[in-house]
Amino acid sequence: MPSPPPAPARPGPRPRPRPGAARRHAAPTPGAREPRGGRRRMLRSARRGRPGTSPRRPRRAPAPRAEPAPPPPRAAAALSCSPRPPLPSPEGSAAAAEPRAGHAPSSSRAPPRPARSAAPRPAAAEAARGPGCCCSAAAARSEMSAVLRELLRVSEKAADIARACRQQEALFQLLIEEKKGGEKNKKFAVDFKTLADVLVQEVIKQSVENEFPGLGKKVLGEESNEFTNDLGEKMTVRLCPTEQETAELLSRVLGGNKLASEALARVVHQDVTFGDPALDAVEVDIPQDTLGIWVDPIDSTYQYIKGSADVKSNQGIFPSGLQCVTILIGVYDLHTGVPLMGVINQPFVSQDLNTLRWRGRCYWGLSYLGTNIHSLQLPDPKRKSSDTQSRGTEDASSEGPCPHGLSAVISTSEKDTIRAALARVCGERVFPAAGAGYKSLCVVQGLADIYIFSDDTTFKWDSCAAHAILRAMGGGMVDFSRCLRAQAGPGRDWPQLVYHAGDEGAAGVDRWANKGGLVAYRSQKQLETFLSLLIPNLTPADACT
Repeated sequence: MPSPPPAPARPGPRPRPRPGAARRHAAPTPGAREPRGGRRRMLRSARRGRPGTSPRRPRRAPAPRAEPAPPPPRAAAALSCSPRPPLPSPEGSAAAAEPRAGHAPSSSRAPPRPARSAAPRPAAAEAARGPGCCCSAAAARSEMSAVLRELLRVSEKAADIARACRQQEALFQLLIEEKKGGEKNKKFAVDFKTLADVLVQEVIKQSVENEFPGLGKKVLGEESNEFTNDLGEKMTVRLCPTEQETAELLSRVLGGNKLASEALARVVHQDVTFGDPALDAVEVDIPQDTLGIWVDPIDSTYQYIKGSADVKSNQGIFPSGLQCVTILIGVYDLHTGVPLMGVINQPFVSQDLNTLRWRGRCYWGLSYLGTNIHSLQLPDPKRKSSDTQSRGTEDASSEGPCPHGLSAVISTSEKDTIRAALARVCGERVFPAAGAGYKSLCVVQGLADIYIFSDDTTFKWDSCAAHAILRAMGGGMVDFSRCLRAQAGPGRDWPQLVYHAGDEGAAGVDRWANKGGLVAYRSQKQLETFLSLLIPNLTPADACT
């Protein structure tokens, strides 16, 4: 409680207070005791107006009581300024959505917004940090829904870039460059990267860094941000501070094509608002220095370059086409490798037949410390689309014979032995499709029960986003070869994929390959049923893979 001011003293030298004494009232003269009743007589004399006495002190109002400070908000873990030991960090570059029924994200253009201010720091944490601490509480911790909201927003901006690059075929032809050496995916005879890939990855990185300083340096992905133009000039593609500077840089990449450069720069710098009301209810803090982010800026690049828009689906699953293109952002724990948050943006879901413009859709999930929330309920695979004016909205309307009620989506390059075993387990409900991200999304959507891939040509950036969403739904993604070697049994812990450590014996992108293949699933029971049926149908050589 604040101390009231002392009463005025009699004329004469002011006595010095005793060191350490609390000054709740007027301090008496050191070494002298006031006679009993003396103060009472002095006040009576003052009331009678006797000379030489102190005037009566006016009554003071009591000082207002200070309310007790509210306790600091409960945090998931204590704040700390001590640096962590260095962690293995992945090698990589330094560098309008369709609403779903009942729970629709919002997407709209907005004028440029100022950078988000840092959240207020709890008093207790502030005091604990002490003066001279170089890091702030806002930098040390992040609210998970705020991180996820920013990833949703930047994924939609990335989708806008992908759609913009498809608007003019002449422009699009300028954006293609064949990958070389260690960047090349051995799965394809010809593998491409595009300027759209690089732009998307750099926009994601820069946007995350602007909102959460330090986190942008942990955004890693498939693409190098070095690009070579038609004149052989090699340059680093990055997001410049202004639209004009970005346009000038892109003009050099595009061989002086000013109109194309300005159009791309405009999309890159245009702000986008995008969110989901369900995230407003999430209040989970996480130490920001434990987060790593894998990005695949445009998955299924070949389908993106080819640009087929008239492919028909098979029971809701597209074997190829622009619908197979996805933007993947996965957040994982740097210490454990466990996926925590995932965003899958599908830029090309349906096309307006009048304007030929595409609409997209976005999916997300969060799984951390018992909090599991995702953006959708599993759709009814038998529901028919009522949108007759859009291309690409066909849903499953029939089912082939399936002995065990399971369905699987596979790569078009899957081994014949795996295909034969799947045919005995799933009957006719085995669906080839392009794009690792899209096949995982088919499981998230409930269009297929299982996504299986036995080869080693998917990577951490291909699987992290979907893995996080599936965890939030009660499923997961496991190492296929380790599952084959493991002892089967209900309720056991299956070998989940992790994202913080690479294969030290490999080089280039192969270091971050999912070496044992993968199986994505929506429920533990489905996984166990599927493996118990598949393994007996595999040849001994496949079972020992």
